[in-house]
Amino acid sequence: MKVLLSIKPQFAIKIFDGTKKFEFRKSIFKNSNINTVVVYASSPMQKVIGEFTIDEIMEASPNVLWEKTQKHSGISKEFFDEYFFNRDRAFAIKVKDIMRYEEPKDLVDFDLNFAPQSFVYL
Repeated sequence: MKVLLSIKPQFAIKIFDGTKKFEFRKSIFKNSNINTVVVYASSPMQKVIGEFTIDEIMEASPNVLWEKTQKHSGISKEFFDEYFFNRDRAFAIKVKDIMRYEEPKDLVDFDLNFAPQSFVYL
């Protein structure tokens, strides 16, 4: 099963160039059958640019998660700390088998008329 995630363009691009191997989230989808993430690069790009397979979903305290992911986080420690400020738990989706689309797609190609705040099941 697939999920479409809204990701800021600067981070989405890093996923597809291989420098960001983890996508961080404050909360994670409840459906455990999700194996593929479709990436919607949010404003100003506003296009679906590719997808990747989920290698694993890691859950830990922010400090422990940073220790495990920092080498391939694609973000600064300052950004990470700000994002997870006052959180007890943090999630990291480990990226595997990336596939960037030759032509970016619109949300309507996925039967969506709106960009999800965080994610939407496909």
